[in-house]
Amino acid sequence: MTTPRVPSTGLPLWAAVLLAAGAGAVLDGGFPDRSWWILAPVGVVLMLVALLGRGPWTGLVVGLVAGLSFWLIHISWLTLYLGPVPWLALAGLEAIFFAVGLALTAVVLNVGPRVWPTAAGRVGVLPVIVAGLWTAREAISAVWPYGGFAWGRIALSQSESPFSGLVAWVGMSGLSFVIVWLSALVLQLCREDGLRIGARSAIAVAAVATLLAFPAWPTVQSGTSRIAAVQGASDAGLFAQNAPGQILSDHVSATLPLAGEPVDFVVWPENGIDVDPLRSADSARVADYISTVMDAPLIAGTITERDGKYYNTSLLWKAGEGAVDLYDKVHPVPFAEYMPDRAFWRPFAPELIDLVSRDYEIGTRDNVFDINGIVAGIAICFDIADDQLVHEMIDDKAQIILAQTNNADFGHTDESVQQLAIARLRAIEAGRTVVNISTVGTSAIITPDGKTLDSLPTWEAGAMVQTVPLSTTDTPAMSAGRPLEWFVSGLGLAGLLFCLVAGRSLRRSAAGVRLAVAHPVTDRAKIRKRRRG
Repeated sequence: MTTPRVPSTGLPLWAAVLLAAGAGAVLDGGFPDRSWWILAPVGVVLMLVALLGRGPWTGLVVGLVAGLSFWLIHISWLTLYLGPVPWLALAGLEAIFFAVGLALTAVVLNVGPRVWPTAAGRVGVLPVIVAGLWTAREAISAVWPYGGFAWGRIALSQSESPFSGLVAWVGMSGLSFVIVWLSALVLQLCREDGLRIGARSAIAVAAVATLLAFPAWPTVQSGTSRIAAVQGASDAGLFAQNAPGQILSDHVSATLPLAGEPVDFVVWPENGIDVDPLRSADSARVADYISTVMDAPLIAGTITERDGKYYNTSLLWKAGEGAVDLYDKVHPVPFAEYMPDRAFWRPFAPELIDLVSRDYEIGTRDNVFDINGIVAGIAICFDIADDQLVHEMIDDKAQIILAQTNNADFGHTDESVQQLAIARLRAIEAGRTVVNISTVGTSAIITPDGKTLDSLPTWEAGAMVQTVPLSTTDTPAMSAGRPLEWFVSGLGLAGLLFCLVAGRSLRRSAAGVRLAVAHPVTDRAKIRKRRRG
């Protein structure tokens, strides 16, 4: 049996912690706005190196440091208006997920080479398990607690990399799996070379990476639509001081220069109407006027109150008919758009908790509009990060995705470009044009191959008027659905379980060998006694 050439110990704990802290910062460099996508797998490799020789408890420490380093940088935009408390709380929660995931990964990295002692096992099996565990951690934190936080997934760092087309084949979780698998493969090949980056390691990884960097799934165009997407450059933030109707007026002003332009529909962003036209006759008249002037339906975001409950709503408005369809946001952001378990959390930060003065309800309507025969999937802000909602709109035959958002609370920070990266990958994954329209930017129209067809400068009023492709193509990622995520996550969890069981057996065997060496005479006497019996 081949003995693995793997060091029995890794770095000293202090050095591993320092490496983990640096690795978190490197990983963030792979995401917008820097978008140095190659740094994402480099950051993962550095984290895995920091785990070598670690047990689950020291692996937990290393993972916590790596997670805090990454998340405190990655979501620093939360501090712009809300201060340090929400930032530290969310980063801390996500870092705990990170810590648990890397602690379990440490077990696999250090027990695995003994469970699968051949080169094929160490290079072929271990990277798959490591990638599966990473994907499982992302999948869990994306949906739990309170609906989860599907930000910071490794896949999202690759929106403009050669690997972006892969998302149409394997989905977001599948892309995360592939990037981490490549990272773990690099580590294992280097371990085979005694932690040196050998020529064969570099050649092998380059060959695999080249095979995986192929184009997005070819979409078949089912038609075209000419649209107008309007950015009002309105400060629609939580603490903005606006007169009632000011945001509506800003979007009207940015739309009127388009009068006479032939379009199939006009789309305004989330909160594009700040006075609910379902309850305000003046606001309704303005919406009617825009739909009349543009000779097209208007899709606009507003806050609605129905039966005493508040909703973050997108309206499909037609002149003379009013709101002919509604979509209420299914994924309101916890601690921002509603306060879960308010009585429990309020004592910790009463002033911050009281800022969320009203709770938006979770929507129950389907997330597609039929706009005169064009089926549009509707995503309000954070909805675009929710895998399930994207699958649902494609299952309902959406031909285009309208991603309405309000990024005013985050100024000129990375938040808006991070969200645009999600929208870009969604376009490729679903094989649909995505219109990412914001109150203040970053607004852009992304085609199904991930290219930017049009965009608007941030914090400047303007409009994008383009003829865009429509499609009903089912990409492999949409056809496979969520089970692909469960499958790769299951590989990681099953591999971990096998390592735990087999590792315990190996420890018992090793203990028996040590006992036999320490007491050979006694052992031989026992053997002879058993034979006589």
